[in-house]
Amino acid sequence: MSGSHPNNFPKLHNAAWPGVVGKGDESEPVIALDTLLDLTAVAEVDGIKFDGVDLFLFAPHVDIDATDEDLKALADKVRARGLTIGSVVAPVWPPTGGGSAMDEGEGRTKFLTQVRKATHIAKRLRELGVRPYGVVRFDSACGPGDWAQDPAGNQAKIAQTFKEAAKIAADAGERLAAEGEICWGGMHSWRTMVDLLERVGEPDRVGFQADMAHTLLYTLGENAPQDRILPAGYDWKDPVVLDEALKTLTAALRPWTIDFHVAQNDATVFGSGSHDHTGRHCLATDPNGKLDIPRHAGFWLRDENGQLTKAFKHICWDGCMFPNAVMMKPQTWNDILAKMIAVRDAHGWAE
Repeated sequence: MSGSHPNNFPKLHNAAWPGVVGKGDESEPVIALDTLLDLTAVAEVDGIKFDGVDLFLFAPHVDIDATDEDLKALADKVRARGLTIGSVVAPVWPPTGGGSAMDEGEGRTKFLTQVRKATHIAKRLRELGVRPYGVVRFDSACGPGDWAQDPAGNQAKIAQTFKEAAKIAADAGERLAAEGEICWGGMHSWRTMVDLLERVGEPDRVGFQADMAHTLLYTLGENAPQDRILPAGYDWKDPVVLDEALKTLTAALRPWTIDFHVAQNDATVFGSGSHDHTGRHCLATDPNGKLDIPRHAGFWLRDENGQLTKAFKHICWDGCMFPNAVMMKPQTWNDILAKMIAVRDAHGWAE
């Protein structure tokens, strides 16, 4: 907080998972958690720094089977850098030990096991005093193509899995946020996402995680043309039409939103593996980005009357698939932090 930046909420977080997602194997090397914590801690704009980080609960960053000693060491290393931990991501996908939420057998069992482990870690980090807010993020861990083979039946199966996950979260005193991304079956359009949340019917335990880059793809009807909001052939030079589309989108999903990612998107899709055909994250300063980040964040952070929702205590930057050379530049994180500060200046509050 400073004279020119009077707001200190929501807290500003950086995401650690871009150091893991899309890295390793035949790609670039994974960026160590310690390195990302250091890059986050040293970023500074107008005397303001990141308040914390959001984490992916998957090795080599944070092992989903971490011991209590491991978690204490994690808490210490985060605190030593003047940071806190916010939301954490449960590794519910088959390649990371989980299973499809549509699979009523072994897949569901593995899915729920990962949710149980993730909520335990989240609870323990809270008890250690390093995690004052945040949720546990998850998704359906299945693709739209498989879902489309039996939309009604598969939607019901995912809802049941999520209901059982909600019970696990309640036992740990945690909340789950379903990530709105077009590559996840049953969550691949804004209408199916709302339908799924309503079927689960646990608003105190299962809500929505909005990422500005991914939700822009909802308006384009990617993976669900029938649910497109923006007109075909939309001219991106007409901001009024985009604003109206975002009003429709956020009116439906904002009431469910309990976790929020600031991000940029150039309205193209890419991806591979379990993240096939999904939204492209762009750098905060990308000239091809279609979002006015501070202004469009307000569609999520303010209600239809323009009043702040204050639905969550922190917001997080998300940007995956950037080259390591870009991620290792301190200026990259200063640029991102500057956009985060601009969002808080426009839609934050002081406590």
